[in-house]
Amino acid sequence: MITLTDSAAAKIRALQEEIADPAKRLRIFIEPGGCSGFEYGMSFDEAKEGDTELEDKGVPFLIDPSSLDYLKGSQVDFDDGLQGKGFSINNPNATSTCGCGKSFS
Repeated sequence: MITLTDSAAAKIRALQEEIADPAKRLRIFIEPGGCSGFEYGMSFDEAKEGDTELEDKGVPFLIDPSSLDYLKGSQVDFDDGLQGKGFSINNPNATSTCGCGKSFS
């Protein structure tokens, strides 16, 4: 299961209201790249065949099959404070991460 912090759920809800397209959901994915081998990505997208649709704190989101194994047990957070870095993913499956927190291996 992938979870959202309260702040991440609130920010995702606000962003969904801005796009005003009820068919689009937040997609959380992994792609090759970054300084550690893989990097996290997020976008709003419509469901595709094979996607898993999850929900936490009333917020539905999508994950493709190849990203799901990498993200199991992860928590998505959002920080917009003074030193805020936006969205971040706390991934217990990552063996190493880069300094910016956007990529992992």
